[in-house]
Amino acid sequence: MKKHRQEKLLELISRYEIDTQDELIERLRDHGFNVTQATVSRDIRELKIAKMTSGRGSYRYVLPRQSTDGSSSMGFSNSLIDSIVSVDHACNIVVLKTYAGLAQAVAVGIDGMDMHQVLGCVAGDDTIMIVARDEECATVIADRIRMLMKNL
Repeated sequence: MKKHRQEKLLELISRYEIDTQDELIERLRDHGFNVTQATVSRDIRELKIAKMTSGRGSYRYVLPRQSTDGSSSMGFSNSLIDSIVSVDHACNIVVLKTYAGLAQAVAVGIDGMDMHQVLGCVAGDDTIMIVARDEECATVIADRIRMLMKNL
């Protein structure tokens, strides 16, 4: 049942611009899945589904991108890059500022980049702290993100 529910959830997100869990719950129920908010929230987390801004400035759920090895990760799409406001670093910490509510999605994208220089990242509402192996790695990470931002 869980597998079928999660497959339907992915299908619905790929077909429609769904911006709330309530809307997702309603659509799943329309397809015969009696779900709770906690179940949908857990599925979203397990499937690594993120929220991003749509072209109209509202938020919507987006699917994780499939990488070449078949694993899923958000990757760093143009939408994610465009949501970064600033990049700075001090010692081995890189700090990214994003538009409000987008730090989590950007952090998932950073995690999906599989940079060996990154030990981990922590995201709030509009700020991400990336812990690098050392100061040199922090410079590399910051420069790479700045280059991605320039290539938009």
